[in-house]
Amino acid sequence: MKIASVILVCILASPTFAQEITVAAAADLHAALDEIATHYKAETSAPVKIVYGSSENLYQQIQNGAPFDVFFSANTDYPKKLEAAGLTLPGGFYEYARGHIVLFVASHSSLQIEQGLKVLLDDSVKKIAIADPAHAPYGQAAVAALKSQGLYDRVSPKLVFGENVAQAASFVTSGAADVGIVAKSLAMLPSVRLQTRFAEIPADEYPAIAQACAVLKSSKAQTAANRFVSYFRGPEASKILQRYGFEVPATQANRPLQ
Repeated sequence: MKIASVILVCILASPTFAQEITVAAAADLHAALDEIATHYKAETSAPVKIVYGSSENLYQQIQNGAPFDVFFSANTDYPKKLEAAGLTLPGGFYEYARGHIVLFVASHSSLQIEQGLKVLLDDSVKKIAIADPAHAPYGQAAVAALKSQGLYDRVSPKLVFGENVAQAASFVTSGAADVGIVAKSLAMLPSVRLQTRFAEIPADEYPAIAQACAVLKSSKAQTAANRFVSYFRGPEASKILQRYGFEVPATQANRPLQ
């Protein structure tokens, strides 16, 4: 083993980096971040506790003093607001990925979702699940896509809102909604792929879903939190994000672990 590798292993095994951190994360990251955290713990012995929710709700919790170490948002606005308020470590803001939305139905559905959003006008569609656009970035993207096609006013009576995008997806898998507009990352979950189908909504039909993270100044484990974010920005984590349909910066995919 090379000397540099030995040093890295020793560093990763140190108590500082083995300290548990608590991460607040947007619901669209659920599967990808769970997998990344599992790989991280296997390599470093450092446990990562993750709390998922809508980005705005997590943002409000942080403002109210919730004991999180890192915040992964489904947009850039909330981390920027925390940065402007002096609640993040200097230079800690980082845009880590871009998400995408898809039409999402049960595998037995007769809807031809390849037709695009106009399929939502089908008389058989009674309920369309989206994340609550009042506070969820993916819900806001869904509304923007519908408006771009001139469909929002025609289908708005059919809309049912999930507290976050994961709940919106669950409405479809449970049969509570006929179709959903949800995060591609959730539609690609191995646990639902055999029971569902999805079709991508063209990215030019809604504003880019740029997602960012930040290490919080209130963290009691700042070194360990920075270490996890560094790992998250590395090539192994990037491969996992890409597998779940996220776009990652080219520099991130090739970035060495620091």
